[in-house]
Amino acid sequence: MSGITRDARRCALQAIYQFDAAGGSDDERVRTTLEGSNASHDAQIAGYELARGAWDGRERFDLLVAPLAPDWPTHRQPMIDRNILRIALYEIGHAGTPGKAAINGAVELAKEFGGEKSSGFVNAVLDRIWKSGGAAAPSSGEDATSDPEPAAEPVSDTTPPSDPDG
Repeated sequence: MSGITRDARRCALQAIYQFDAAGGSDDERVRTTLEGSNASHDAQIAGYELARGAWDGRERFDLLVAPLAPDWPTHRQPMIDRNILRIALYEIGHAGTPGKAAINGAVELAKEFGGEKSSGFVNAVLDRIWKSGGAAAPSSGEDATSDPEPAAEPVSDTTPPSDPDG
């Protein structure tokens, strides 16, 4: 699933936000919501698949982020920010998107939908994970649910903004 478009990322964010808000997955409701968006059918499908992969891998992705934002455990991060991180990490590790493209796409989503400091937080965390090689997909012999190695030292500017919706 390489070549992910901006609209597909927007759809993915909308879908994973619904998964996160509901505490699980209501696939039919999410698909219906995406069908009501202005995105093309292809973007809706790609976005749903991206969100599903990111949601299914959220525990692994959250473990990658945790050592970089020790003052902001996943449950305290704004819902938009944590889900943008999950989408980008899925893109890098499993969807075949080049790291820089996934990070740039995530930063753009954060600028559009996040708080004032969201884009800086997302960029700092993803950059550290990417540079450490922590976002790579597990090799065929590695369990995708096993604990990942810590990505890098915490970044000093990982202060998520307040999020009234998260």
